[in-house]
Amino acid sequence: MFPHKQKSILFGMLKSPIFEAMNKINLRTVFIALTVVLLSSCKNEKKPEVAPPLRADLGVENAVGFTIDNTGAFPVIKVTNPWPNAEKEFVYAFIPKDKLAQITYPKDAYDAVVTTPIENIIVTSTTHVPALEVLGGLEKLSGFPDTKYISSMPARQMIANGRIKELGNNENLNTEMVLEIQPDAIIGFAINNQNTNYELLQKSGIPVLFNGDWMEQTPLGKAEWLKFFGVLLNKQKMADSVFQTIKTSYTKVKALAQKATHRPTVLSGSLYKDVWYLPAGESWAAQFLKDANAQYLWSETKGTGSLSLSLETTLEKGKNADFWISPGQFTTYSELTSANDHYAQFSAFSNRSIHTFAATKGPADGLLYYELGPQRPDLILKDLVHIFHPELLPEYVPYFFQPLR
Repeated sequence: MFPHKQKSILFGMLKSPIFEAMNKINLRTVFIALTVVLLSSCKNEKKPEVAPPLRADLGVENAVGFTIDNTGAFPVIKVTNPWPNAEKEFVYAFIPKDKLAQITYPKDAYDAVVTTPIENIIVTSTTHVPALEVLGGLEKLSGFPDTKYISSMPARQMIANGRIKELGNNENLNTEMVLEIQPDAIIGFAINNQNTNYELLQKSGIPVLFNGDWMEQTPLGKAEWLKFFGVLLNKQKMADSVFQTIKTSYTKVKALAQKATHRPTVLSGSLYKDVWYLPAGESWAAQFLKDANAQYLWSETKGTGSLSLSLETTLEKGKNADFWISPGQFTTYSELTSANDHYAQFSAFSNRSIHTFAATKGPADGLLYYELGPQRPDLILKDLVHIFHPELLPEYVPYFFQPLR
């Protein structure tokens, strides 16, 4: 069938005096010739556009422990830093179910191959739960080790209804229960490569994917592991959008903090037995204090983990600190002095300027700071800016941190 405009041209030519005068020309021949021309024109019409592939810029910006490659026929994630001093990188392929029949790939090139979107998943860290929840994938969670630590209210309801099974603990997963669940994937959390349960489950055909969000040393680097779950759920664009919102919020709060004219001094940590543990100067916790425009007294120290100091050393340097942040598990001043009366020698104690995240718990006493905090660094930074520079956020109500009682 010809387009309407082309049909009008054709019949107009057939009725014209010029055409009637051409009595020696075979009408049938002319008609065929014109038809061929018009059919050729139809073939050149613009074809419907095919949906573009995922953009390469949906990759990783701030995290250093993994990469996302969208340039091939399917997304590929490389986890480069799953645990301290890891000697192996892990490469995972994520093939959409609707493309599985058309795609061939070298299976030995990947440590795991997962068809997406996943329908049944087991995760092993509370930091994974908010990622599933914000991307609308929480209903796919079928098992978790130590469910008592989960604070998410929707997840707690699923636990109560038996939809999320208790799987023991991360170091000793109930493999029989996992095999019964038959998840599409297990998101593993490991401190080293010595986990026989994971090896057993992999041999049984269940993909185990290591997630190293806890190894990141910047607040935004930790938050960006949300994109790991975006690949699993076939929601990369959504995951990128959520992360960009968090990043923008964090950047704005950081810029706001720089307007403060005073940089208060800050002490952190507490004693465990006879050792005072506090963040090293290159750690993600120290980065929060820097971005909040505070003067962390140990900011010049090396390392991304914890410093181990004596009480005397800590007291010598931190006695007159304006603020004391994150004093371990303590939530009251009386608990501090009951544990060690030397705590009362710090100015932050006598000035009642100690703030803790240990008092903000979920319904099962899990700490929200450890579950939701890695994904919402902008809220942590707002809390700290409100504490150190209350004039900048006068109406803000802290989400994680509370003053000691």
